[in-house]
Amino acid sequence: MKWFAFPILFIALALGGPAFALASPTETVKKTVDEVVRIVSDKEMKKPQNEQKRRQELKKAIGAIFDYAEMAQRSMARHWRDRSAAEKKEFVSLFETLLENSYAGKIESYNQEKIIYLNERIDGEYAEVKSKVVTVKRDEYSLDYRLMKKGGKWLAYDVVIEGVSLVSNYRGQFNRLIVNEGYPALLKKLRSKSEEIKAP
Repeated sequence: MKWFAFPILFIALALGGPAFALASPTETVKKTVDEVVRIVSDKEMKKPQNEQKRRQELKKAIGAIFDYAEMAQRSMARHWRDRSAAEKKEFVSLFETLLENSYAGKIESYNQEKIIYLNERIDGEYAEVKSKVVTVKRDEYSLDYRLMKKGGKWLAYDVVIEGVSLVSNYRGQFNRLIVNEGYPALLKKLRSKSEEIKAP
């Protein structure tokens, strides 16, 4: 996938940190992305002996604002309604593990890229924050965050990188696998990926 080549873009997956009810969508994104940058830029945290602590802080930041259940449901699209409550619960858990762990390493590749917030658009309970990433070589990439208001705070349910939606990308992959091989095949693949990620 195109955006896999740009590690800094995975900071988009780290919208974690404290969520404030009165914060605007942009303020929420900026404050939490700043927290992730702080973690990956901390010299003490970069030491090998602190790897586990660093990963835990990153996962905490990532999980604080991402609505994994919403992302999982949108990624499954029409196939979601066919799942039992137990299946939905397991799928959300596997999806969360996939996102949290797959991109922790990418986020750690942060190399002083600059994030510029362009504008935000609010439409009722939904919002989009547009930004761009400028690398040290002055290359630029668009990075947009889609959020929805739940419980008085903004939660991220999608990230669009260079016009590519994370949720839409997964939706296409999941749909193809379910249609061609069945839901059990998707579950098996996600379980395998989860174990692979957890392995040292």
